[in-house]
Amino acid sequence: MSSGLITHIQRFSVHDGPGIRTTVFLKGCQMRCPWCHNPETYHRFPEIQVFPERCIGCQACAAVCQHAAHEFRGPDHVYHRERCVACGECVETCYAKSMVRVGELRTAESVVAEVLADRPFYQRTGGVTISGGEPLLQAEFASGILELCRREGIHTAIETNLAWPWKVVEPLVPLVDLFLVDIKMMDDAAHRAWTNASNEHILDNLRRLDALNKELVIRTPVVVGVNDRPEQIGAIADFLATLRRVRQYELLPYHPLGRGKYAALGLAGPPPEFRTPTSAQFEMLAAVAARANFVVRVAGTVSSGSRTVQPDPEQVDLNQQQHT
Repeated sequence: MSSGLITHIQRFSVHDGPGIRTTVFLKGCQMRCPWCHNPETYHRFPEIQVFPERCIGCQACAAVCQHAAHEFRGPDHVYHRERCVACGECVETCYAKSMVRVGELRTAESVVAEVLADRPFYQRTGGVTISGGEPLLQAEFASGILELCRREGIHTAIETNLAWPWKVVEPLVPLVDLFLVDIKMMDDAAHRAWTNASNEHILDNLRRLDALNKELVIRTPVVVGVNDRPEQIGAIADFLATLRRVRQYELLPYHPLGRGKYAALGLAGPPPEFRTPTSAQFEMLAAVAARANFVVRVAGTVSSGSRTVQPDPEQVDLNQQQHT
């Protein structure tokens, strides 16, 4: 029986593969992308998120904590993260919900039991998606979930950075129907500088998966000043044009909605100069990407002057012919 650490299970997801899906978020990632909007998935151990603006000063957390991680100086709640063992007792006693424990140890069987409860909603197009963090950091656990889902005839997808030797990826190949993979940039030196990892394995593994006829969805999170130049997106599109099984290429605009999560975890947030691309920038980048002759989709919200706009799903598929 395999077990692993998850942050949560999201039901009725429509952004993590085709149809209505149940997405399982595994905890832990070897990359450190500064634009990440899920920093609670960085570390492979439980953590406490603290939201001081919710605190009512009841001091129940200080009374129950056996490690003196909570201190009150007048009306101010001081949290000593270095003393905390993330036992969660303070979370249980906090009436105001100013603390949240992130990271739950689960067995593959218990996860799949929850997934199966949503089977009536999958119809012919939905299924389960294993996400993160980075699922291959807990490869045995991810494989256990996927194998049980396959036995039940559920469509399986995995959202992975693929920055692993092939020997780590290969055992999952027969268990996965769809791979959702980021290509953040083609330049390896820049990729290392921004993410703390090379893209060499990513590109090699995509070639191998394509040769094995595995279905692929490729995504690029676009951050102004990082990878928003036409030549950068064009280089990715040129690489994807060499693959046969790219179902769709998605451009994902950076958004700052995860900043509060960083503060709650005691982490420095994304650089303030990070910005969301404008709708005009995205139109240009999508046109560049579409030259590779596969479906290009703009997902999420993009900036238009001082406001944000939601792209019309009927308008963002710039090429209705999938790359075959």
